[in-house]
Amino acid sequence: MLPPQIALITILTDDVQRLVAFYRDALGFVPKDPANSDASYCEFTSPGVRFAICARSVMYGATDEAVYQQPRGGESFELAFPCTDAAAVDATYATLVAQGARGVKAPARMPWGQYTAFFADPDGNIHEVFAEAPAEG
Repeated sequence: MLPPQIALITILTDDVQRLVAFYRDALGFVPKDPANSDASYCEFTSPGVRFAICARSVMYGATDEAVYQQPRGGESFELAFPCTDAAAVDATYATLVAQGARGVKAPARMPWGQYTAFFADPDGNIHEVFAEAPAEG
């Protein structure tokens, strides 16, 4: 049985350079090896888990699975980026939208108790920035 551990998260796309620019410039991820990053794959420095962007065509070529050529339908994953507090969520959300993210939901207290905002990257993948909210009272 496999250990319950994720070693790598890869976002598949048809436009690697566009997503790399967004995750680098808007979210601050640093390419692990900028000299060897090309138009089909880029891995970022990310503590805790490997994180990469890869061309959908690479996965099709590696597996011969036509599923990698099908248009994506619906959201199938979300990345959540922690912030120190609600003010940081507000500032981060505003910065992301100014740098090309599509605002999905402005910062608000969520039913599960966190202060959260949702945004979409250039491919439409919806992610969140959040902070633990102090107890109401």
